[in-house]
Amino acid sequence: MLFDNLAYAMGGIGGNGGAQGNPLGAFVPLILMFAIFYFLLIRPQQKKAKQHKEMIGNLKIGDRIVTNGGIYGTIVRMKDATIILEIADKVEVEMLRNTVADKAEAFDKVEKEKKGK
Repeated sequence: MLFDNLAYAMGGIGGNGGAQGNPLGAFVPLILMFAIFYFLLIRPQQKKAKQHKEMIGNLKIGDRIVTNGGIYGTIVRMKDATIILEIADKVEVEMLRNTVADKAEAFDKVEKEKKGK
């Protein structure tokens, strides 16, 4: 008799365990979160990577560049996967093409704007 009351206390109202909604409705927040991540994070990163790859492909001898390590230099020779930079008079360094951050003109323009203020 004691256990009969306990069983009723643990059971749900109506006996079906509560109302069930549309199972597809549970995925709507996940789909919205993925869409937000795509447009705010994934897409801009892919666009930037595409621009960087295009810039690396368009490098030529004589271009002034800045590496990811912050080294300014001028391209004097190029190989398949590497470039040779002249960073000072008669000082040359061989680097991977992928370590190029950008052309130095972009950084020089920002520095000129800062000094002009």
